Amino acid sequence: MSNTFSRRGWLALAAGATAGLAADPANGATANGAGSPAALAAGHGGGDAAAGHGTAAPAPDLGPIRGAGASDNALGARLYNIRDFGAKGDGTSLDTKALQAAIDACTRDLGGTVLVPAGRFVIGTVELKSNVTLHLAAQATLVGSADGTQYRAAEAIPLSGDTTLNDGNVGLIFAVGADNITIEGKGTIDGQGAQFRSPARGLPSPAGRTGNDRPYHLLFHKCNNLTVRDIYLYKCAYHSIRVIQSEHIKMGGLRIYSKVIHNNDGFHFISCRYVHLSNCDVQCQDDACALFGSCQYITVTNCSFSTRWSVFRFGGGEARNITVSNCLIYEAYGCPIKMRGGQGSRFEDIRFSDIVMRDVTGPISIGLQGEGVVRNISFSGIHATVVKPVQLREAEFTSGYRPGEVFSCMVLNGVGEAYLENISFEDVHVHYPGGGTEEQAAVRAVPAIAREYFEIGVPPAYGLYVRNVKGLTLSNIRLTVDNPELRPALIMDHVTDAAVNGLSAQGDENVESLIRIIDSSDVLLTATRVLSKVPVFLRLEGPACANIKVDGGDQTKATKLTAFEAGALVQPVQQ
Repeated sequence: MSNTFSRRGWLALAAGATAGLAADPANGATANGAGSPAALAAGHGGGDAAAGHGTAAPAPDLGPIRGAGASDNALGARLYNIRDFGAKGDGTSLDTKALQAAIDACTRDLGGTVLVPAGRFVIGTVELKSNVTLHLAAQATLVGSADGTQYRAAEAIPLSGDTTLNDGNVGLIFAVGADNITIEGKGTIDGQGAQFRSPARGLPSPAGRTGNDRPYHLLFHKCNNLTVRDIYLYKCAYHSIRVIQSEHIKMGGLRIYSKVIHNNDGFHFISCRYVHLSNCDVQCQDDACALFGSCQYITVTNCSFSTRWSVFRFGGGEARNITVSNCLIYEAYGCPIKMRGGQGSRFEDIRFSDIVMRDVTGPISIGLQGEGVVRNISFSGIHATVVKPVQLREAEFTSGYRPGEVFSCMVLNGVGEAYLENISFEDVHVHYPGGGTEEQAAVRAVPAIAREYFEIGVPPAYGLYVRNVKGLTLSNIRLTVDNPELRPALIMDHVTDAAVNGLSAQGDENVESLIRIIDSSDVLLTATRVLSKVPVFLRLEGPACANIKVDGGDQTKATKLTAFEAGALVQPVQQ
């Protein structure tokens, strides 16, 4: 037999092999030939040739896989069926010990595949270990116990020292310091999240665990070469997948549905590197793909997301070298793309491209407050429909909505001495619900905070509000509305070095101006188009306005080209 054999082929052969192989005392068989769990897992028990069960057959040769002093060529590639370790799979019995025993046996034998066959296996906390693949058959379900005492914290995970570590460290399945681990298959992990929801404020949850003691579906800390693929993660009690300070991570083909309780994140990465996420469908209640701490070398592609809160959420640390492409975002009522930079944080070299957003709020918010860095962030091929948010159909979100969520827009928000640098938008088309008032448009003193996107209140622009940016590029931007809108389409406040090319924007006959520029300099507007009648195309405010130029375009629907207010010096602005 060849010295190479695929793991998929081994899975196909191993189930039949366990029933037909002769007893082998060296591998744990009993005297009468009935295999012990260890022997069954190794494929040597449960058969008796004299009793008509067939002659002994050699195990397939899987190549030169060896342990110290081992002679079995299958070492490190065996199949461990959890039923052989006592699992019942009847939906009632607690099968935690059986699953853990199978994982431990697999680990002792230098790894392999732990098989969860068809059935409903109720479990509490289980630890996954190095070189183990946990395979869930298509009709297999791991069910989170309703007994809160069956869960335990992964004590090796600290609760401080990195962003959001204090969120807790309880996992239904967890791994700490493990290498080469995989969770795969067409099966389901059901966290039964609703049982962790308090029936009323101040009362404990039915499962006896609340707050940060609720279990995640999957929790990983300081793991290397981690793969999760194809499984269905259903109704988690907390974050579905939480990965901390780990590297070389592949997540693919996952379906996550967790709209049952607050803080239902989809993916939550903390200071991870070399992460590749693809072909996933996520419906959750909180951040769909959070990137906290120092996340670097990340790619996300070909995914769909829906959530009450944000989709791509950045906070703290150094988020660098990240691309997000070819994704669909829908019914996301909490700003799909949200970055919150503070003291010492760095967001750099991040690109979003080819993204469709349908029925969202926001849809983009980047804020910086304090001595941090936000630069080289680009958006291209973004088509969005912004709406006034509504409650989710599946689960009520008890916090309600703030005015800044109901009347939202794209926001670039540097505060105080903090400036965003080199931000670009290309081929970005956004349609808004409208309804902004004259009072909302009149706001100049936008709150000097850069936290949650709604905390600045209703932004005075309906399309794009920009404050404290150096190096802004807007190319082929289209901003339209459903209903009358009395806020300007674009506001630039303390912006330097801005190039606006191909902006097409809808206004209103009663709006103050289509574009407002405050204390900004070196701004070039080319090929702009006014899509509906407005009294003023461009309004300049503040004595620092300088070198503002309008080159070409179509402003015939504007009664006046420019207005100068609040100390702005009258200057020629059109070439």
